[in-house]
Amino acid sequence: MASFSQFGNDLHTGKRSFNIVGRRKTWYTVAAVMILIALVVPQLRGGFVFGIEFTGGSEFVVSDVPKQDQTIAARAVNSVVPSAVPKVSDVSTTGIRVQTDQLSSEATRSVRNALADAYGVPADKVTASFIGPSWGADITGQALRGLIIFLVLAAIGMALYFRTWKMSLAAMVALLHDLVITAGFYGITGFEITPAAVIGFLTILGYSLYDTVVVFDKIRENTRQDGPESRRTFAESVNLAVNQTLVRSINTSIVAVLPVGSILFIGAFVLGAGTLRDISLALLIGIIAGAYSTIFIASPLYAQLRTREPDVRKRDKKALLMRAKAGSASRVEVSV
Repeated sequence: MASFSQFGNDLHTGKRSFNIVGRRKTWYTVAAVMILIALVVPQLRGGFVFGIEFTGGSEFVVSDVPKQDQTIAARAVNSVVPSAVPKVSDVSTTGIRVQTDQLSSEATRSVRNALADAYGVPADKVTASFIGPSWGADITGQALRGLIIFLVLAAIGMALYFRTWKMSLAAMVALLHDLVITAGFYGITGFEITPAAVIGFLTILGYSLYDTVVVFDKIRENTRQDGPESRRTFAESVNLAVNQTLVRSINTSIVAVLPVGSILFIGAFVLGAGTLRDISLALLIGIIAGAYSTIFIASPLYAQLRTREPDVRKRDKKALLMRAKAGSASRVEVSV
């Protein structure tokens, strides 16, 4: 523990430093490859899988089944509606959920009775419901509007808080990275995108934004302290700020990942609760992607945007000149 504390202290004082800003092309390349995979692989697999809430359809839940055998449900549905392609999943430890395309009232009754007979439970243990395609389209529209409104308000809020649109732009690029990576994971693995998953997407965007704001606050503090006699360039001040908050970002991410991972395990493997699984899976992937984007994308991108400004270039040139003069003076003193 003492060595880790010393490591964090060395990063904060600048005694030890990782050249994160200077190697930004490497981090950009890694991010670009991950985004490309997240966009291409789901399309090769046939596209994203959306839950019944978005696509519409019929859903049946069989409670208190003696055995959670999903093949029984599939055979029961096909015996009544041969053309149906049922999606079967476990619910808790004693339930089965079956989703199909939207069925007629007569077909719904027949499937319900077939499921009850197949599992040997009373008919009242099988609940049937359906979601119309118009309702699913409305939910999809609301989710997209909510995402756009969130990004717009977050961008405006950061621009006003930091009094520069460049920090806001860097943060938004990092947020989009997190969203694409998280959604891409769902597409690659074939997990359904449900309203619970969308809630998880929005939550991890807030988490990533919070982590980015903390790092940007430190960047603003460092760059404000750089007076006319400073020998640090703007990029070096940004890199120092990232190193000073590196341990905090890692610790925060680990502390967040542990309970989320526990919820994911309990929801997916113990309780069979789809809502817990969907939310926690989005959170887990998003937290990991958010930690990467804050450190390796948002901060280096902001430094890159600012170092192109004439005033910053002038100050960086002066800092390098002062550093060179100080080095020459030291060599003279040593020779004397």
